[in-house]
Amino acid sequence: MASTIPPQKPAPRQATSLAARAFQLQRAFATLDGDVQPLKALAATAGLDESTAYRILQAGKASGAFQQAGRGQYRLGPAAAEVGMHAMMQVAADHGEAAVLAGLQAATGAFVWLYALTPAMGVPRRVCVDYAIGDLDTADLGMTVDEVITVGRSLRTGASGRVILAHLPPSMQARVFAEPAPECAGPGVLSDDELRTSLNVIRQQGYALGDQECLSGWASVAAPVMHGGSIFGAVLVLQAADTWPTNPANLIALTVGAAAGLSREMDDATTAQVA
Repeated sequence: MASTIPPQKPAPRQATSLAARAFQLQRAFATLDGDVQPLKALAATAGLDESTAYRILQAGKASGAFQQAGRGQYRLGPAAAEVGMHAMMQVAADHGEAAVLAGLQAATGAFVWLYALTPAMGVPRRVCVDYAIGDLDTADLGMTVDEVITVGRSLRTGASGRVILAHLPPSMQARVFAEPAPECAGPGVLSDDELRTSLNVIRQQGYALGDQECLSGWASVAAPVMHGGSIFGAVLVLQAADTWPTNPANLIALTVGAAAGLSREMDDATTAQVA
């Protein structure tokens, strides 16, 4: 006599479905504005019913993935930050960027910098992780160490800052806009309205041009370095404004090509590790 017990679904499929829902919930925190979010908003943003979202949040509290911040209120926990830090460390491993940057510097004769996105006291910022300057002298930039740190880290100023900012979720962009532009920024620093408008243009064209935003007398072009569809950082080419070409099409193409090459190398390396 044939069994009347219906076949059960394979356990891996159930686990994968639950993992996907948990990931959707984590991404909801990045999409919504603010640190602490109500259950209802998280569930709606993640495309989950509230009961499912509640169970995932409660289960994640034990591992530190989520924290309860009040009745029906949640925030990401320290375990989520730790996972993100490890992921960025793995992505930032050497993928031949030195050779790419050196090639770009030789082709342009300009300062070339590689910036990476980094959190600092709850605000997205950029940090220089590599560079190529050839025979150029950084003293020619005419900035003090304090000015380099202050202006160089803000995403409000410069082509590289705006390129990174353009690819962040609205909640992170809001944190950047909440801060004023550095007082020591260059004369070309954009107003809030100009900055917001530029972000749409950057996403459409794939690069940003800067005219004395960070440094008086210097112009720049930057292109995004992406990893798995998310922003990692930016490649920046910095050149004296009085030598900036009337038609920078070639400079733009070289910068975009270098950034795209780094993006492909990171994605290919990740694919190879998985394989």
